[in-house]
Amino acid sequence: MEVTSGLSPRLSSMVTHTEKTGDQDIEMLELESTHSSFPSDCHIHSMNALEILRETVRILRYNSGGFMSIAALLICPLSAVILSNVLVNESIVKRLTIRLLLVAKTSGLPLRPFVKQSCQKFAEVAVSAVLSFPMYIMLSLLSKVAIVYSVDCTYSRKHFNLSKFYVIVSKIWKRIVATYVWVCGVNAGCLMLFIVLLVAVSSAFSVMGFPPDLILYPAMVVGLIFSIIFANAIIICNIAIVISVLEDVSGPQALLRSSSLIKGQTQVGLLIFLGSTIGLAFVEGLFEHRVKTLSYGDGSSRVWEGPLLVLMYSFVVLIDSMMSTVFYFSCKSYRMEAAKEENQSVLEALATDIL
Repeated sequence: MEVTSGLSPRLSSMVTHTEKTGDQDIEMLELESTHSSFPSDCHIHSMNALEILRETVRILRYNSGGFMSIAALLICPLSAVILSNVLVNESIVKRLTIRLLLVAKTSGLPLRPFVKQSCQKFAEVAVSAVLSFPMYIMLSLLSKVAIVYSVDCTYSRKHFNLSKFYVIVSKIWKRIVATYVWVCGVNAGCLMLFIVLLVAVSSAFSVMGFPPDLILYPAMVVGLIFSIIFANAIIICNIAIVISVLEDVSGPQALLRSSSLIKGQTQVGLLIFLGSTIGLAFVEGLFEHRVKTLSYGDGSSRVWEGPLLVLMYSFVVLIDSMMSTVFYFSCKSYRMEAAKEENQSVLEALATDIL
């Protein structure tokens, strides 16, 4: 892929480093990649959501084997655990659901099926997130790093180098984990704030004498406002993970830089988040209906439908992570065009240690 100097946060620093060191290994690696180089008519620039999707598909087609390997080895196991809820303790979920229903009833909300299902789903997600945290640390973060590195290699017209990847991961793992812990804290804080505001608003309307059926409407408004805020928080957190891989920052600094980076591009991030959420929810719904609830005869349909839906879920997760990385490069290029500045590749600097 040809990337215009001054627009790409990668190629300019790569060329500079090669000229300075004259390292033959880097030159050989570039020569090896020229026979299947990324399309030369593709430039990094500020993109809308559809352009980011097209760019993601182009990158996926360029290195389909590598990305499919990442999905099979790192994403599929975690997707199977998430969809099957194999690590979720039903008794804990039941107790947490009952507590949430008591809170809802105390605040004046009517215990309608929608409220009950929401409480149960929230309990399942919370318990699954806590019990699956070690797997998230290992598989989810490692898959994100591998995807970011693969996209970075594509833009630098290089092949995925396992030895370089190992060195990079060993050097940046601590800051990625630190950023992920902050991301989890931000998400948990947003959810707790939502519960507090929901209870406060519902209780206020209940004290004013409104019937439970009417209290449901302001609660839905609070939920709608929260969903928009939470979506923005998720976008910032996703880009912060990418930033912690590609730049020498972590934790709150990565979150702040992410928030600053996506200014003016928030709508694009929201569209990406909406598309990924709809895709994941669709596959989850199919898994719930076709695998957990419905089966033919002796249940043989689960033998092939379950793995197929796990693959579909993993593919959506893969595309979502790739789009987040492309979105980062798009925002970075937009900022660099505006500021007319260049940024050196942290991954390239780390990888030179093994050459």
